[in-house]
Amino acid sequence: MSKKENILFTALALFASKGYDSTSTRQIAVEASVSEGLIFRHFGSKEGLLNAIIVHGISISQSYIQPILALNNPKEVIKRSIQLPLSVPGEDHEFWKLLYTLKWQRSEYEEGAFDSLRQKLTHAFRSLAYQNPELEAQLIEIYIDGLATEILLRKGDAQELTQLILNKYEL
Repeated sequence: MSKKENILFTALALFASKGYDSTSTRQIAVEASVSEGLIFRHFGSKEGLLNAIIVHGISISQSYIQPILALNNPKEVIKRSIQLPLSVPGEDHEFWKLLYTLKWQRSEYEEGAFDSLRQKLTHAFRSLAYQNPELEAQLIEIYIDGLATEILLRKGDAQELTQLILNKYEL
């Protein structure tokens, strides 16, 4: 792992566990065993480091979404979207914890990253003749958020909840 990657992943872990606002670049430097100046050389600022983490995480999240976007069966699109939080590997949980922390602490939500999934879900519900496909797609996004919270925050087993949602949609 390069020093830049080490800084990135160390900052991710600290931001996710202690919060962005409570973590200093000095703490990151100590944990990553690098100079604080190296952080600024690579990322420009603490905010630049956070943005690099978000860009990296969003690119990884696209790898979860792309297989769903390639599906043609509308019921399978809905089913796989609902199951999405269960498909995230444990090593990516730190990024998602950070994203959820930021969402609540800073009122930031990375809307654009999931536009393609929302559009695919809307199309799936429309092709199944649901009365309000846009709201159904939004509801699935809310389910996904709730399931992710169950997994990341409560450390719960979201399998049973996922199955309940799938049953409601007769999937």
